[in-house]
Amino acid sequence: MGKPSIDHLRERAYGAVITADDSAYDEARKVHNAMIDRRPAVIVRCANAGDVITAVDFARENGLDLAVRGGGHCVPGFGTCDDGVVADLSAMRSVRVDPGSRTARAEGGATWADVNAATYAFGLATTGGIISTTGVGGLTLGGGIGYLSRGLGLSCDNLVSADVVTADGRFLVASEKEYDDLFWALRGGGGNFGVVTSFRFRLSPVRDIYGGPIFYDLEDARGVLHAYREVIADAPEQLGAFPAFQIAPPLPFIPPERHGRVHVATVTCWAGPLEEGERALRPFRDMAPVVAEHVGPMPYPALNTAFDGLVPPGLQHYWKANFVTELTDGAVAAHLEHAPGLPAVNSTVHIYPIDGACHRVPADATAFAYRDASFATVIAGMWPDPAANEANIAWVRDYYRDLAPLSEEGGYVNFMAGDDQGRIRANYKGNYDRLVEVKRAYDPGNLFHLNQNITP
Repeated sequence: MGKPSIDHLRERAYGAVITADDSAYDEARKVHNAMIDRRPAVIVRCANAGDVITAVDFARENGLDLAVRGGGHCVPGFGTCDDGVVADLSAMRSVRVDPGSRTARAEGGATWADVNAATYAFGLATTGGIISTTGVGGLTLGGGIGYLSRGLGLSCDNLVSADVVTADGRFLVASEKEYDDLFWALRGGGGNFGVVTSFRFRLSPVRDIYGGPIFYDLEDARGVLHAYREVIADAPEQLGAFPAFQIAPPLPFIPPERHGRVHVATVTCWAGPLEEGERALRPFRDMAPVVAEHVGPMPYPALNTAFDGLVPPGLQHYWKANFVTELTDGAVAAHLEHAPGLPAVNSTVHIYPIDGACHRVPADATAFAYRDASFATVIAGMWPDPAANEANIAWVRDYYRDLAPLSEEGGYVNFMAGDDQGRIRANYKGNYDRLVEVKRAYDPGNLFHLNQNITP
């Protein structure tokens, strides 16, 4: 029997099968990072798990590269490829909430906006990302750092089960009770082990929060970072807050004379009782004179969408990242040297706290290994003009070069660039060898290699 053809693929798939001959091709092959311009042989707009199986089988049987796309935010562009197959899950966005069990099931193409819209009506939430257009799948499989991490743990810590299509086309339901080795690897090991068509999450009572961004003058950055590291170390776990370097966008709450200038900021999220919010955030107002803020009670989904406008599709992206055990004076000095060079209003540097509930999970309980790290730093270079790529990539690399000796060896896989493949073992520390064993069991041929790859 010969290899299946595109015509055979079209006969088997329920969703659209798109090739270069189709008018929808150029739009269908786009990903969030405009620096990535690839031409797949075929894009399967999967409508259900059956279509995912069909796409996986087609790639395997034809010896083609397979890219898996959920939200499409992956900075290195792993959601597409040249001359291969793209399994595009973006049409699979259904979210179903079970308020009785406090769980939600989200399909593999859902975004955090989809999840929040479904769960908010029930006064429930789980840890999602900072940008609401981020895909649930990519964020969770890499770990899942967000506003609620200190209180609820990572997204992967709240994962109850996952529906997975493996490299041989099987459909498995992985949990603590069955295929527990696969379930362990999915929680932080990225897209190395299969295509997750549905995630079931544990939810917690979170509805409205008290928070928002607080801007300070850049000259106060040293004092703000020093104060932040002291405040967050003893803060209640309901407080999710991170420092950031940001060019002030032209927003109504920011004085016009501050627009376009680099500031240090703290982005705050108090998920405890609303009446305690003002007191919980008081230390942040005392860190330095506040030059602008947009803080108050708001629905949790509103905070999760607050920065979406700064990260539209079509920007150029290049990022670097490290885990940090301690925000040392040396690290603060490195930030102060490089952050003023932010290349565009879209670019930012965030220092996310990952203590609290994240620390209560043993390092070997999931694939996410850095349970002793206190922060995850990301240098997110984002800008609109491709002509500035060389200079802006150099800014990110120089910044990272000076921070790396003051950080842990590994970093958060969701923030890694395409040229970070040499850091894979360091990213997983003592969990790497076990991840290789799981990879050999479920994907010995490395069909799922377009990722931060764990080779079998």
